[in-house]
Amino acid sequence: MDGTQSSSSCGIDWPSHDDSSVPYAVYVDPAIFAAEQERIFQGPVWSYLGLDCEVAKAGDYISVFIGTTPVVLNRGRDGHLHAFVNRCAHRGAAVVRERRGNCKVHTCIYHQWSYDAKGNLVGLPYRRGINGSGGFPEDFKLEDHGLRRVRVAVIQGLVFGTLSDTTPELEEFLGDAVCERLRRVFDRPLKTLGYQRQRIVANWKLMIENVKDSYHGALLHAFNSRFGFFRSTQRGDVRMTGGGMHGMLTTYSTDREQVSAAFDQVATFKPNLALEDMSIVGFTREHDDDIVTSIISLFPSCLILHGGTFLIIRQVRPKSVGEFDMVWTIVGFSGEDAERDTLRVKQTANLLGPGGYVSMEDAEAIEIVQRALTGEGGAGQGVVALGGRSVENQDHLVTEVAIRGFWKGYRRLMGFAEGRPSAGASA
Repeated sequence: MDGTQSSSSCGIDWPSHDDSSVPYAVYVDPAIFAAEQERIFQGPVWSYLGLDCEVAKAGDYISVFIGTTPVVLNRGRDGHLHAFVNRCAHRGAAVVRERRGNCKVHTCIYHQWSYDAKGNLVGLPYRRGINGSGGFPEDFKLEDHGLRRVRVAVIQGLVFGTLSDTTPELEEFLGDAVCERLRRVFDRPLKTLGYQRQRIVANWKLMIENVKDSYHGALLHAFNSRFGFFRSTQRGDVRMTGGGMHGMLTTYSTDREQVSAAFDQVATFKPNLALEDMSIVGFTREHDDDIVTSIISLFPSCLILHGGTFLIIRQVRPKSVGEFDMVWTIVGFSGEDAERDTLRVKQTANLLGPGGYVSMEDAEAIEIVQRALTGEGGAGQGVVALGGRSVENQDHLVTEVAIRGFWKGYRRLMGFAEGRPSAGASA
C-alpha cells in the first residue's frame, strides 16, 4: 500500500513520527470513516463475531457486523460454523432480518431467493419461467450467485471472521500472549447469560481508546477508586501483541496500597462512598494466580473484561463517523448453577452495563469529547504521551502506551503518511 496516496485520499497526514499525537480529524471526517471500512474492517484483520455456544445446534444463526457490513454466523447441517455477508445476491436486500434464530435455509423476503448455511444459492422462484414465458437465461447457474463468504476461526469458544483472503491465521494475528490470556479466561465451555446494547453518539475509536486507557479509571470513576475495582496504585502492567494493536491491562492483588496519599489531589476520590449491597463488588478467585482484573482489547473492536465474578465481551459496532453501537454479551460457564449465573449478571449490569456505576460515565465522557471535536471540525491534535512515546510493554498503569499501540496499527493499515501536520493541526 502506498502511504502517501492512501493518506492524501482522506486529506490527512499524521502530525509526528511517533504515535503520541493523534489528529482530531480521525474522529469526525466521514471520508476517513469510509476508508476504515475498506482498509481495516474489510482488510486483513479478524473481527469478533460471537460465541460458538450461541450457534450450538444445526440451523442456529446470529446476525452480527464486521464494521458496517452485516454478517450472518450460523452452524450448518455438517456441524461446522459458516458466515456470509447478509446481502442478497439478487437485489441487495438483507436476507436475514432477525437477530437470532434457527432455520434450514435463509430466504430473502423480497424475491424469495434462498441460501444454505454456507451462503450457497439453493433455490429461487420462476427459474424456468411460467407456462413457457420468462425465466432466467439457460446459462444462469445457482453456484455463480452465492453470498460473499466470510472466513471463520475459533479460539476458546470465541468466533472471529475476516473478509480478507490475506489475513494471517487467527492465533498468529492475536499473538502468543493474548492467546495465552484467552485460554486462561475462557478455560471451560461457555454459555450466554444475557445481552445489553447501547447507541453512543461518538466515534467508535473513542471507546477503544477508553478501554485501553489504563489510568482514567481511577480519575473519572469515583466508584473504581473507592472500591478497588481499578486503581492506578494497584500493581499492574500493560502487555501488547500485534505490534501494539492488541493490548492487555492487568491488575494484581496487593497488600500495600497507599490509597489516601495517591488520591490526595483527585477530586473524584470519595472515601465515604458506600454500597448497600456489597455483593456487587464481591471478588471470587476463579484462577490460581493473583490477577484481580483482566482487560483484553482485540483490534479492531472487541473488548473483553474479566474480574471478580463478571465476564463480559463488548463488541463496538460503528454506524457512522459519529455513532456506534455497543453490544454486551454476559458470559458464564456451562454447568454453573443459577445462583452463580445471577451473580455474574448482577455484577455486570451494575458495574459495566449501559447504566452501570462505571460504564455510564465512560459513555458520557466520550460523547463530551465528540461534541467538542465536531464543533471545531476536527482541527488540532490530541496527545497520548503518558508513559513515553514508544510502544512497548510497561510494568505499571500510569501510561497511555496501549492507546499508542492501537494508533500504530491503525496508521499502518490506513496508510497514513508521517511527519506533516494535518489540516488545522497546531504546530
